[in-house]
Amino acid sequence: MSPMKNDNLWLPDDELDPELQEFTRSIRSFAHDKLAPHAREIDEKITFRREMVDELGEAGILGGPLPTAVGGGGWSPMQLALAHEELGAVCGNARGFCAVQTGLVTQTLAKNGDDAQREQWLAPLMQGAAIGCFALTEPNAGSDVASLTTHAVEQPDGSYRVSGQKHWVTNAGIADVMLLFATVDPALKGKGITAFVIDTNRDGLTRQPMEGVELGHRGSDHAVLTFDNMAVQKSEMLGPIGKGFGIALGGLASGRLSVSAGAVGIHRAALAASVQFTSEREQFGQPLAQFQMVQERLADMLCSLHASRALVHRCAQRRANQTETHADVAMAKLQATEAAATACDQAVMLHGARGYSSAFPVERLWRDIQALRIYEGTSMIQKSILARMLTS
Repeated sequence: MSPMKNDNLWLPDDELDPELQEFTRSIRSFAHDKLAPHAREIDEKITFRREMVDELGEAGILGGPLPTAVGGGGWSPMQLALAHEELGAVCGNARGFCAVQTGLVTQTLAKNGDDAQREQWLAPLMQGAAIGCFALTEPNAGSDVASLTTHAVEQPDGSYRVSGQKHWVTNAGIADVMLLFATVDPALKGKGITAFVIDTNRDGLTRQPMEGVELGHRGSDHAVLTFDNMAVQKSEMLGPIGKGFGIALGGLASGRLSVSAGAVGIHRAALAASVQFTSEREQFGQPLAQFQMVQERLADMLCSLHASRALVHRCAQRRANQTETHADVAMAKLQATEAAATACDQAVMLHGARGYSSAFPVERLWRDIQALRIYEGTSMIQKSILARMLTS
């Protein structure tokens, strides 16, 4: 969406310190120059654009949130939120890729990996030379992480043999490295879950695309992983045995800030497209934007956008201050994704029949936002988290 005279109503620039303003504009410029020209095409062709990874790496976006001590950009949580809002406003596939590559994989590895694991994988992941995936979700273990059944059986020499299946794993079909979560003892539930960091070029691993066509994020890669007595070395264990449950939840918490910020970006894009369309489209002798029912919807979209952004920024600030609670990111994700879904629904209606066509961006925005209500914990899970905190 090109700049408009009323952009200042929904862009956060004038609320930020000068350094953050410049940072935000640099990410916005990158997104419009490198991502926007391909966003519609990769969606319609249902294809992952590998060049995007190189561009994100060269721009420092993949390594941005990582500490400078390991070669990252040392971004603050606020910078991450601002960057992923800008990516989300232009291309949900790029934002989703960053959430997995950086939030789930690289940051988890930096926090929990040993020196050899970090030495092997961090630099390639931050540069875009390697792609990572987070193999957690199973056909019968989604929100209930503790019930996963992929089994890692210890061998006499201390190695493991892994059998089981994962699905809906983003980047799994193209990943070079995988964070794999398996249980060493199903009877232990969450206390048996152990994490591994492995390269994906090995016997016993089969990768297949998900069946059917995704509703949204069609320019992303989603796959089924099947493990058939796959060998994993003890040196590939990520963190202590039985501590994988906490590692997984920590990764999901990192990803939730990205999802929340990305939803704000989608919301913002839906509002901008709606303002532009209703200002230019005339019916009954005047622009649609002059009709009161249209104005009501635009005003509601604007207010809910600012409410969502405020919660996302609050979460980022509390994370930076190390005062964040589970409620902060749960509220941010719940508010941002649900408000964006409502805004996208209204945007399609305001566009009329044109909103039903991929020739206009709101059709893609409507499809893409549905996944953000599910990724890294559904809206119902966020409500459960908040309700338990209120009543326990």
